[in-house]
Amino acid sequence: MAITIRTATETDLPALLALYRELHPGDTPLPVDRAGAVWREIAAQSGRTVLLATVDEVPAGTLDCTVLPNLTRGGRPFMLVENVVVGSSVRRRGVGRELLAATVERARTAGCYKIQLLSRLTRDESHAFYESCGFRQLAAGYRRYLD
Repeated sequence: MAITIRTATETDLPALLALYRELHPGDTPLPVDRAGAVWREIAAQSGRTVLLATVDEVPAGTLDCTVLPNLTRGGRPFMLVENVVVGSSVRRRGVGRELLAATVERARTAGCYKIQLLSRLTRDESHAFYESCGFRQLAAGYRRYLD
């Protein structure tokens, strides 16, 4: 099983949308034309990268990471990670671990002082997984949904 991590492109949208359906199965699917417009906005953001993991060249997982400038910590940026998902058919095979390792390397290369990742409050296997990858639950997170 060959796992490859690369930067996603607009041509990967169908695969990304399929993975996001696993992440949020209750969401209404995004129309293709709207997805393309949103993708172009994402691609235009400085410091933002959507990573795609493939297993034997088949899309298997993704995450969205952004390097954010910062006026504290000596001006060192930090990285925010969102939308982490690995396809159910390839979980527990190292795909998520490779995605996070690539993210850590990107953050180091960018000079980030930390990587921030939020997860649902439910303590499940994803929390144990993040901790096995070196992440620690060190802060309380707050979120306000705006419809």
